[in-house]
Parts: sequence; structure tokens; C-alpha cells
Amino acid sequence: MLEFKDFTNRENIIELRGIGQSYDGGNNFIIKGLDFLVENKPDQGQFVVILGMSGCGKSTLLRYMAGLQEPTEGTVLIKGKPMDKQRVSMVFQQYSSLPWMTVLENVGLALQYQGVSKKERDARAMELIDLVGLKGHEYKYAQYPTLSGGQLQRVAIARSVLANPEILLMDEPFGALDIRTRLKMQDLLTSIWRKYNSTIVFVTHDISEAVYLGEDIYIMKSAPSKFVEHIPVNLPIERDRTTKRDPIYTELVHKVEDKMIAVAEMK
Repeated sequence: MLEFKDFTNRENIIELRGIGQSYDGGNNFIIKGLDFLVENKPDQGQFVVILGMSGCGKSTLLRYMAGLQEPTEGTVLIKGKPMDKQRVSMVFQQYSSLPWMTVLENVGLALQYQGVSKKERDARAMELIDLVGLKGHEYKYAQYPTLSGGQLQRVAIARSVLANPEILLMDEPFGALDIRTRLKMQDLLTSIWRKYNSTIVFVTHDISEAVYLGEDIYIMKSAPSKFVEHIPVNLPIERDRTTKRDPIYTELVHKVEDKMIAVAEMK
């Protein structure tokens, strides 16, 4: 089993300690004894990808980190503080924008809750709208089919970055997109990561996507779930379509595939 031994030796940005999850009063645990650590890397950030079979609890872990769910047992710390004192945004696979609000209003929503003046939040929101390629759509309602699926995910990403660019949690955000849009969104996300030095925790089922985006890949096993594999992605930080033709990339994809098959067969 994969062990995280340096909880106390480094400054960490995300820590999950001794996590257990039961939905029947503790008779059965779908997650048990799970530890997870993301080290803080100032002025650099990092891109962590979580893989695992369906139902192993990948999305549940993100919900812990976002403060949307509490584990049955264990501790969740963000920058060394309990989760209830933090605010971390999450981008879902399903479109999460408020359809009765414009793109501009959706992106600036977190600042509105923080009491930021309309003039300032609109100005800051427009910077993000421009960054994610939605300039000219800011006064459209954030709903389908007024905006495409890819555009709606751009809204969600811009909103999350404006709310807290330091930590971005993403739960299969590109799973419903066509291949052309998905590839564009992957490159958009890497550009945001480099610009803001964000710590990104990204859940996907797509192994090639995991290798293309991530610096570190962690694989979970099921029943009860915990992390069992860590695969560093030894590719340059700057990546583009040519990266996917690099033999090192291809070898990593095959290595992760083999690990996933092995983990799926674990008892």
C-alpha cells in the first residue's frame, strides 16, 4: 500500500489523514484508513491526478477537500487548518453555472458573497473571462444552448479561479465534451496552472488525459478504498500536442494502464 510519511515534516497544502467513510453507521466502510498528502510548492503549484475504478470514492475525496462532505472518521486539513475554516472551489462534470445569471455574474459570484463592490468584481471577472476565451459572451445567460458545453465549463473554471486560484478541484470536468473541445480545454487548464501556480487536484477516467495534464498520478483501489500507486509523470512542464507523440508519453500511458489493471484485480 502507498504510504504518506511526511505529514509533519513539510508544509502541506492538502492533507487527508485516516479517512473512513461509512453510510450504515460503521458496519461497512467504502473508504478506510486512507491518507493523502499534497505538498505545498509556492511559486510553482502542482497538478495532481487521481485515477481509480468507478465507485472507489475519487469524487468523494474532492468533496471532502471542498467542504461539501465530512468523512465518517479522519481529518481533512487545507493549509494546516480544518476544512470548516476554508473555502475551496470545485468544478464538476455537470454544468454548474446559474442559468438565470449572465456569464459575468456567474464568474464574479464568489466576490459578490465576499462583499466586493460590483465595479471591482466585474473588472476582475472580465480579466478571467478574457483569459478563458469568453470575451464577447459576458452578458449572455450561462445556460445551454445559449452557450456550448465547453463554454459553460470555461465559465465554471473562471469562477473557480477567481474565487481561489491557489487550489482548484476538478471532477471529470471534460468528460461530457467532444474530443476537439476537450483537447482545447486541457491546454486552457495547463495555461491557467502555469499563470497562477495553482495546486490542481483533477479526477478523470481518461488515462491519456491524466498523463498529459498531471505531474503526479495517484491510483485508488476499491472496497475499502485507499491509495495504492503513485506514478510521477516525467515530462516537461510545457506540453502541447507534440508531447503526445513523445515515446516517453506513450510509455507512461502504457505503464498507467498496466497499473490500473493490476489495481482493479486487487482484493
